[in-house]
Amino acid sequence: MKQQYKRILFLGALLLLFIQLLYTQNSKNAQIFSLEEIWKVSEANNRQLKLSSLSLQQSNLEVLEAKDLLLPELSIGGNIKLNSKFLIYDDGLFSSPQDVSVKGYGYGVGYNLNFNLFDGGKDKRNVVMKKEEMTRKQYDVELQKHCVKYHVAVAYFNLYKFLHFHDFLDAEIETEKKQLLLIESLHQNGTVLKSDVLRISVKLSQLELNLSDIDKKIEIAKQRLNILMGRENEAELAISYQSAIEINNIPQSNYTDYVYIALNQSPEYKIVNSEIKWSELNIKQIKSTLLPKVSLYSNYNYTYPQISFYPYSNDLWGFGQIGIKVQFSIDNLYKGRHSIARAQVANNLAKEKANIKKDEITLQIKEAYLQQQLAWEAIETAEKNIMRTAETVRVIRNSYLNQESLLTDLLEAENTLLEAKFNLTTAQTNLKLSHIRLLAIVGII
Repeated sequence: MKQQYKRILFLGALLLLFIQLLYTQNSKNAQIFSLEEIWKVSEANNRQLKLSSLSLQQSNLEVLEAKDLLLPELSIGGNIKLNSKFLIYDDGLFSSPQDVSVKGYGYGVGYNLNFNLFDGGKDKRNVVMKKEEMTRKQYDVELQKHCVKYHVAVAYFNLYKFLHFHDFLDAEIETEKKQLLLIESLHQNGTVLKSDVLRISVKLSQLELNLSDIDKKIEIAKQRLNILMGRENEAELAISYQSAIEINNIPQSNYTDYVYIALNQSPEYKIVNSEIKWSELNIKQIKSTLLPKVSLYSNYNYTYPQISFYPYSNDLWGFGQIGIKVQFSIDNLYKGRHSIARAQVANNLAKEKANIKKDEITLQIKEAYLQQQLAWEAIETAEKNIMRTAETVRVIRNSYLNQESLLTDLLEAENTLLEAKFNLTTAQTNLKLSHIRLLAIVGII
């Protein structure tokens, strides 16, 4: 029996050692990231940023395509054909025709060149419009980077906050377990009532339920960060949350300073201004259809047999032309009026959108700026509350042990202290997030 008991103990020790090794291995595999490191990984691997980058590449190729249209059109061609009888009706269709002797087959080869000299500046302006579209895509890439950075910061500080909440709850559970043992001992001695044991047991159960909820929120926050970083959903992830958030280096700039920077740096505001420029170019582009089109053309062909000009011949012949061609579309004089009017309305619409976007940005800055100020106030209040409630807990715990106060007072004071710790961590993360949001809005994150 003793031999079997020792064997069980040995197997149990091996199992514990194996579990410890697995835990250590997983801890080593989980790379610890700072917020700046997560930003770098996200910029390289985030799927939304990859879409924006591909869209920018596409726009760049569209500019090159527009430049290609400025080059002359040059084509070469050839043909092989079977000729029918060459009949000439000298006296009309119903008279006997003259049969001209030509070869029963023929062929031709030549080139055709067309070079645009003037088209109202449409082709060159089309290049400028495509460049403006590419510039807008560049602004959109910057905007997406700022948005991704802000969303990463939200997920990061949520994880930071939940990890601290987990530590607070874990420490509180350990404290309450020790306190439960003490109260059970007091109850056995007849010092306290059974209801005190039940009350602290209920609180302990609630704390454990809250801890389980926090664990699930931690998993969600990690998965969200992994997705933003372009990693596998279940990849190991850890952050350095033990160090306190640096809040002293957050500058308290003036609201008007942020507005001024935003109107000069914000990619979102640059996009709407780019739309105004594009709409103005579009008006000129439509008006250019009212102008004539002048082009230089040239062609030369070798043809066999010669049946285009009299006298006809069964010999190879060459013929070419070079000249200037002028085209003027008369129908655009009356068709283009509505197109021009529509383009002008689109320009006015773009200007109104820019004004609306300006108001939206200033309002967002005001909101984030006031949130930052509120976060500073919340930090000061939470720090004071922690000092006060910690002292309150100490005093009530001593008085409870001396049977001078109720357990409900002690539990309420402990809950207040725990809530104050939660509030301080929340206020610190809110301060950091509100500052990052300000930087993202003004375009300097």
